[in-house]
Amino acid sequence: MSAVDASHDPALRSWVASANGSQADFLVQNLPYRRFRRLGAAQPWRIGIAIGDQVLDLHAAHSVPGWPANLALPLAALAAGDLNAVMALPAAQRQALRRAFSAALRAGSIQALTLAACLLPQADAEMALPCAIGDYTDFYTGIHHATAVGKLFRPDNPLLPIGYHGRVSSIGVSGQTFHRPWGQIKADGADPVYAPCQRLDYELELGVFVDPGNAPGRPMSMAQAEANWFGLVLLNDWSARDLQAWEYQPLGPFLAKSFATTISPWIVTQEALAPFRVPFSHPVGDPAPLPHLSSAFNQANGGIAITLEVLLQTALMRDSGSSPQRLMSSHYADAYWTVAQMLAHHSSNGCNLQPGDLLGSGTQSGPAPGQGGSLLELSNGGKQPISLDSGETRRVLAGWRYGGAARVLRARWRQAHWAGRMRRNNAGGGGRSATLIECHSAAATVAE
Repeated sequence: MSAVDASHDPALRSWVASANGSQADFLVQNLPYRRFRRLGAAQPWRIGIAIGDQVLDLHAAHSVPGWPANLALPLAALAAGDLNAVMALPAAQRQALRRAFSAALRAGSIQALTLAACLLPQADAEMALPCAIGDYTDFYTGIHHATAVGKLFRPDNPLLPIGYHGRVSSIGVSGQTFHRPWGQIKADGADPVYAPCQRLDYELELGVFVDPGNAPGRPMSMAQAEANWFGLVLLNDWSARDLQAWEYQPLGPFLAKSFATTISPWIVTQEALAPFRVPFSHPVGDPAPLPHLSSAFNQANGGIAITLEVLLQTALMRDSGSSPQRLMSSHYADAYWTVAQMLAHHSSNGCNLQPGDLLGSGTQSGPAPGQGGSLLELSNGGKQPISLDSGETRRVLAGWRYGGAARVLRARWRQAHWAGRMRRNNAGGGGRSATLIECHSAAATVAE
């Protein structure tokens, strides 16, 4: 685990004016990574760091004097647009990079005048997946989602602490467009038919990027697993519920999930999250994890204090100028397994993980009614329509279209002065206060 240091000091201010004040989106304490290029420019993708409403171009910044000499190689990798190379570095070097960027961007920096020319307004930047993703595994760490969905789909066995492999090829970044999925659908008492999905749903998750991984046949210890995750993104595991209901048993979802997964473009690093680590434990009376999935450190610091939210804006709400409506809020502290336990379990059979691999946390629902991380839960499988302030009711996402584009869906994380946001299109803003930082967004549009 990364230690809290001077780069986390809440009193720090930046020479980038938009990074300060009550409406600042990206404070100097955060410094997430993103892959981008100037909008409309025919230039290679490059890596940047968010600061206020700007992005620091690390390709341009590489030639600015004043960087520590011992960081020449990782700075060159970032200048070349290779975030995976930085993911492969030991934790100590990643922490040194963060301290160097913090010093360069804080008020009084000797690099301020020259780095100012390396800033690009985020509004003028086009975003891409933040790194090359090698493999994708989606876990089932949300016990409350597992219980709720188990009651709806698998009443015989509601809790399955498993993961399954997904498709890297259909992972997109905020703003992606995907076609409505087709598949086999079976209504009660009818034969299966091949038809377009009519029950599209979202799933509110966190995504974990791996670094630097492990060799084949070498399972990670819990301590190694803790040192082998790079950072977090928001993740929306789009789900075709009518396909899922038919194909789910006995092996779990396949075509119901593989058509699209959306992640946010900004990776909030493990180092940035150091102030938000909290104790972790299973509920009293539950079986203890096996020794290879348990450690004193995990019990003391394995949790991460993040609040997640989902908001929705329908076409009617958008056209009338109404703000998105919050549908739910939950806490990542309610997850049944930690990030380190996911990595340790994944590698426990000798499977090798690599820099840039992506792990989904599973849907992060809460224990209380109204804390479901999907519409499947909030509507009790479509039996209880969700009432919106606009007077509309909804059970599923399919049909929430206007001119072929689905409406806004976003989720926000917040804890103290750190926050993130996920949404289904690029419109928006809002949802901020003096204690929040917008870290990243994940959005998508459904095309016919």
